[in-house]
Amino acid sequence: MRRTLFAFLVSVLFSSAALAQAPAGVPVFAITPVQSQIKFAVDASVSIAGTFDQWNASLTFGSPDVSTGVLDVEIQAASVDTGSGMKNSKLKGSDFFDVKNNPLISFKSTKIVQTGPTTFEVDGNFTIRGVTKTEKLKLTVSGAGTGSGTIAGTMAFDRKQYGMNSGIPFIKIADRVEVTFNLNATRVSGPPVKLD
Repeated sequence: MRRTLFAFLVSVLFSSAALAQAPAGVPVFAITPVQSQIKFAVDASVSIAGTFDQWNASLTFGSPDVSTGVLDVEIQAASVDTGSGMKNSKLKGSDFFDVKNNPLISFKSTKIVQTGPTTFEVDGNFTIRGVTKTEKLKLTVSGAGTGSGTIAGTMAFDRKQYGMNSGIPFIKIADRVEVTFNLNATRVSGPPVKLD
């Protein structure tokens, strides 16, 4: 039988004992920053890659139906960390993230589709620099039967479509930016789910 994303995530993230004690309500998964990471990288003549140190994310379902799932990610753009003060300053400036006028980078899903036993595609609205466009996340969920789980994924976007048309002096930068993440999830509310 076809397994919904919700049922799969429940089997991945929680033991049967935890499910039996789940409170009534809407199923909600909190993504905990501890041991989780959101990273980015862009091909360039000098390495440009880093992490975001401040962000929040949640995965909420209105029912066990996969179509009711909503993944929300909100990143503080000023928390970018490349390991270089000069690169951080340039990325925070008006040519790139423009954190003064657009402090948040966000992704809110609009559709979740299971593509394999442990893989999913998530369409959603991605906003950076105040520009919103539809992008796609590719997810892999792991940790079945362990009582905890990880959601790993990637998303790529063209920086110039979001108004990041400038470069950095003496550095050649590609247009394609890849975002990767490795998230640990914890159920904070929701009913038990019977698995097939």
